[in-house]
Amino acid sequence: MNRKRTFAVSLVLMIACAGLILTGGASNADAASPKLKVAFALLWTIDDQGWTTAHYHGIEYLKEKLGDKIEVSYTEKVLAADAERVFRNYAQQGYDIIFGTTFEHMDPLLNVAKDYPDIVFEHCSGFKTAPNMGNYFARMYQGEYLAGYMAGLMGFHNVGTVATNPIPEPIRGINAFTIGLLKGLKEAGHDAKGDKVNTIVWLKAWRDPINETTLAETLVARKHDLIRQMADTPDSSVAACAAGVPAIGYGEDAARYGADCALVSSIWNWGPIYVDKVQQVMEGTWKTGEYWGGFDRNNIVLSDFHASVPEAVREKVLAEKKKLEAGEDDIFAGPLYDQQGKLMVPEGQKASDKDLLTMRWLVKGVSGSIPQ
Repeated sequence: MNRKRTFAVSLVLMIACAGLILTGGASNADAASPKLKVAFALLWTIDDQGWTTAHYHGIEYLKEKLGDKIEVSYTEKVLAADAERVFRNYAQQGYDIIFGTTFEHMDPLLNVAKDYPDIVFEHCSGFKTAPNMGNYFARMYQGEYLAGYMAGLMGFHNVGTVATNPIPEPIRGINAFTIGLLKGLKEAGHDAKGDKVNTIVWLKAWRDPINETTLAETLVARKHDLIRQMADTPDSSVAACAAGVPAIGYGEDAARYGADCALVSSIWNWGPIYVDKVQQVMEGTWKTGEYWGGFDRNNIVLSDFHASVPEAVREKVLAEKKKLEAGEDDIFAGPLYDQQGKLMVPEGQKASDKDLLTMRWLVKGVSGSIPQ
């Protein structure tokens, strides 16, 4: 009896140990490979050839860099009315970090963030934050300054700009482009023929392909020598090319989408931001705050130059770009005057980030006004 009992106990112990080993092994494997869940709400479709396409490229970059460590989902065409539902759905599914990628996502994202304090939320282009919600943006005005500088060096002095919405972001872009344009004209010794070198017309939308084309064609008919795109599609650049007038692209490389006359494009580069934010969450180092990077953080890039851009011009533009990469941003250094000649930034001073983020005036050199 004792032998049988001893044998039975030994057998039970062996089976139990084997079970523990197997169970423990599976548990450790599961614990070692949880994937961080990352979600994005996108304004439009990933093939919009502009704003959302640029964000999609950022998502693809994120997956390329951290693909085996993350699980990524995104929802297209998330407009303001449906944004809170989309964000709340992702939160209920247990996503670890959720991105809203356009200005109108700000308040819906904040509403959901308040209800899910253990989830990280990040908003693009807004100004509101919370303990678990930050915001991020890129200094696109730096790319616009370089594009304007290139245009001035090449002698363009009657630019027509298809502007989008009359809020600080496009306004500072118009101003930066005009500052660069005037700088280039001066350095190249060109006669600017008066102080109005950049005429703006307002689309009053972020994307409206039909009106973008109409406005670009109208500017061409008025004999403007260069068309500057600001909208989220390349249609104004494409329309300029079709009419035989050079263009400058925006957001994405306009030349990739049929604007073969585009001299250069300033491009959003969201990928490095997404990798940085996600890694911070993975490492437990994420903190709320406001992020605004430019060429110094590779958040803005320039496309290749068109073959018609002279080598000497390229070298000057790239020299300016190198300064921006080093953090030397003097684009809005004074003296700067508005259209009426009022001194807005005195000599020896620079516009602060707060000044730039709330900008509601146009520099001398711009023809047109800000709609009320």
